[in-house]
Amino acid sequence: MLETSARLLKLLSLLQVRRDWTGPELADRLSVDVRTIRRDVDKLRSLGYPVTSLPGATGGYQLGAGAELPPLLLDDDEAVAVAVGLRTAANGTIAGIEETSIRALTKLEQVLPSRLRRRVQALQAHTTPLIAAGPTVDPETLTIIAAACRDHQQLRFTYASTRGEPAKRLVEPQGLVHTGRRWYLVAWDVSKEDWRTFRVDRITTEPTPAARFVPREPPAESLAEFVSRQVASSVYTYQAVLTIKAPLQTVAERTSPMSVSLEPIDENSCLMRTGAESLDRMVFHLLFIGLDFEVHEPKELADHIGLLITRLQNAITVQE
Repeated sequence: MLETSARLLKLLSLLQVRRDWTGPELADRLSVDVRTIRRDVDKLRSLGYPVTSLPGATGGYQLGAGAELPPLLLDDDEAVAVAVGLRTAANGTIAGIEETSIRALTKLEQVLPSRLRRRVQALQAHTTPLIAAGPTVDPETLTIIAAACRDHQQLRFTYASTRGEPAKRLVEPQGLVHTGRRWYLVAWDVSKEDWRTFRVDRITTEPTPAARFVPREPPAESLAEFVSRQVASSVYTYQAVLTIKAPLQTVAERTSPMSVSLEPIDENSCLMRTGAESLDRMVFHLLFIGLDFEVHEPKELADHIGLLITRLQNAITVQE
């Protein structure tokens, strides 16, 4: 009986980790035959777990959604991660989720073993969040987008441009990126026939799932790097390309990935792309980094730096 119970727990854990499993795959993982898997699945169903059968020659199983939330299995690291995530969400950028996160965290901490509770409490006691003001997003919108990314399903929504002009969009969602202040959706824009980055807080209608699609090759190996490149320059009036005469790691420590995009040139220099709404702001930003640089484009930036140099030299002359 104990062996059967342990096997049921392992089976449930496998079903929670991956969306689809074939019968032979589960049998191989649990070192039993397919018939035993069928019996164990029936037992899980009798306990309230909505396990659905998949058609096909080998058959398969999927843990679906039921009328009520069944118990979840979490290992030690997963439990700590969930607790920390809930505490972060209580101070995050998702509208209306703060109170819900606190309630869920209270329930979780109540059943945590003492060794895990101490880990969570240590993190809580020695971590002070620096909350930046910024737009919030609807948690239901994030849930719909995440599900569409998982299921390779197109989304329709209305999106407001930087000028506030609404436009209908049909996209193939690839993934979500959170910068700490904002949420971004990386998706293939069907009408533009190109990859686009959408700020989720500018999606003004609830996204509607549409047809399924065959996943495309992602626009970059890392979606975070792709968003960084897009946000660092494309949304600004002035876009600059420069060589920073310092190692990439040094530059990265003095800049934000959401304001610049960096590429290594050699051990002592890197290429930087950035943007700003005005040339004065861009120059101030470059001087604030505190490293030598060379402007490649735009020409207006180089000309403006020359103008500022003359202005500063004149100011020194007047003082003398």
